[in-house]
Amino acid sequence: MIRPTNPDPFNDDHAGFDRPGRRSRPRTKERPDYSDRPVGRVVTIDRGRYHCLVDELAVTATKARLLGRKAVIVGDLVRLDADVSGQPGSLARIVQVLDRTTVLRRTADDDDPFERPIVANADQLVVVTSLADPEPKVGMIDRVLVSGFDAGLEAVLCLTKSDLARPDELVAAYLPLDVSVFVLSPGCDLEPLSRRLTDHVSVLVGHSGVGKSTLVNALIPGTDRATAQVSQTTGRGRHTSTSAIALPLPAGGWVIDTPGVRSFGLSHVRPDRVVAAFSDLAAIAQDCPRGCGHGAEEPECALDQAVRQGLLAPQRLASFRRIEAAGRPR
Repeated sequence: MIRPTNPDPFNDDHAGFDRPGRRSRPRTKERPDYSDRPVGRVVTIDRGRYHCLVDELAVTATKARLLGRKAVIVGDLVRLDADVSGQPGSLARIVQVLDRTTVLRRTADDDDPFERPIVANADQLVVVTSLADPEPKVGMIDRVLVSGFDAGLEAVLCLTKSDLARPDELVAAYLPLDVSVFVLSPGCDLEPLSRRLTDHVSVLVGHSGVGKSTLVNALIPGTDRATAQVSQTTGRGRHTSTSAIALPLPAGGWVIDTPGVRSFGLSHVRPDRVVAAFSDLAAIAQDCPRGCGHGAEEPECALDQAVRQGLLAPQRLASFRRIEAAGRPR
């Protein structure tokens, strides 16, 4: 028996076993236009919720699926869709991350190939270290500064607890690098530091227990960032800040408090980026032979010649080389 070419589906025993047709929508190259959506700054991130500030309105958001694996970090400027009312229980969507001007990064260690972006769109790096309890670690300060120079940030060094130890040695180590140094003690006048931070986006980085959160509380009254004492057993600070948070300054600008760090890997930093952060040294280094690492062991480094000719202060070169050595692979 020959089966008819156009069988009746209601009488055909095999008609119901055909593969169902595709029901997905046809793909299109057109992308939604979110250019008219409000822009907010990501101020902190907590368990997949992005807390943003739109003007002075606090908005909680999720990341839209269209962003894929693109990371959203504290300091990002983002466009928000859906419910941006800021009402309790409301939830917006981050649909676009605006271009970043800077990104401060670190790696877990010098062999880690994965960069960890910390903060976006900062223009100042404030390295906070105590002069005692816990003791300052110059190597750690240098490594944080290298990452800051690589990101294109201005460097500021805050030395806390000057009532417990003298700051002279650390001040002398960093002034040749044009790093602004502020020496602080409990109850001191913070007006000079406040002026330096005003109208900037400044990220605070340092060990646990050095006084970052205490400093933020003093700069922004009413913030009430948690603080804790240094462990008497290990001599290390206890983690009191578990996530980065951006806070507006009373006179304008932002400070971003970050959790305490105990390591700062630099596998993401190219060696030439360190000298490029210092315009005068970079200009001199153009006369170096190809492949010069600018270290003291380099026989024909133009930086040494500049010192001999009186064009470069030896203290500045020594300070630069200490910083540069911190950025070399270990």
